[in-house]
Amino acid sequence: MSGPRGGSAGGGGRAGGRDRWPRGLRLWFAPQRVGEEGETPDYRFSLANERTFLAWIRTALALVGGGFAVDQFLPGLRWGVRVGLAVALLAAGALCALRAVNHWVRCERAMRRGEDLPVTRFPTLLGLAVGLVAAVMLVIVVLGRAG
Repeated sequence: MSGPRGGSAGGGGRAGGRDRWPRGLRLWFAPQRVGEEGETPDYRFSLANERTFLAWIRTALALVGGGFAVDQFLPGLRWGVRVGLAVALLAAGALCALRAVNHWVRCERAMRRGEDLPVTRFPTLLGLAVGLVAAVMLVIVVLGRAG
């Protein structure tokens, strides 16, 4: 497929039009390349996709904030428990932020190509991870009150 500048739609930074980064990852850093594919969707769909991206980013920020809060404001917890919970929340926040970008690109490409929107298991995994951390925190709170 040829892009508007005469090169390949994926761009090329190396000989033969091959980049060292996979196409999907290149689109993270050059989202204007998404516009080179398919037809422009109704702007309302693109804006809805952007709002979904921002919701994922808000979730990521909340998880990161929760991780820092656990580490800073629960000094009474054993070091391993406190750090384990903080790291779990921080990692979930980082994964959520990365997944937000990936999901935005995949949905935008699918809309431009007239394809079904991509299905993902990530919300389920994120929900299970947050539920697990919440259950551990609940046990800590209950046991802390009982002692």
